[in-house]
Amino acid sequence: MQRARRTAELAGFPDPQVTDLLREFSYGEYEGLTSAEIRDSRPGWEIYHDGCPGGESPAEVYARAQQFLDLATSAAAGGGDVLAFAHGHILRAVAVAWLALDITAASEFRLDVATLSQLAATDRGRELALWNSQ
Repeated sequence: MQRARRTAELAGFPDPQVTDLLREFSYGEYEGLTSAEIRDSRPGWEIYHDGCPGGESPAEVYARAQQFLDLATSAAAGGGDVLAFAHGHILRAVAVAWLALDITAASEFRLDVATLSQLAATDRGRELALWNSQ
């Protein structure tokens, strides 16, 4: 959360509301390993399909993403916007929860470092207005 908080400060938001709902995926036994290192011992592993032993399951991360969306929707009820600064795995989960897709779809959403994405509620429903933009 420190990097996300620092990013918010650098973007001009020095006093962000911090929520544990946007913490990164808990890797459990895989903490500190790269995806390539995990796949060396577990070929075909994918975080949104398999989760992490001793850490979070994809369903738990999806539920957390939905809880964040409930919080953000409530905060924006007066017509305002909500900015979120977080790590890629949870933001991809938030996007698929917004679109009511299965959590496994998050593996298909490329999200680079330091990019902008925008979720929008329109007259046609929930949409990705902007994704992975620099």
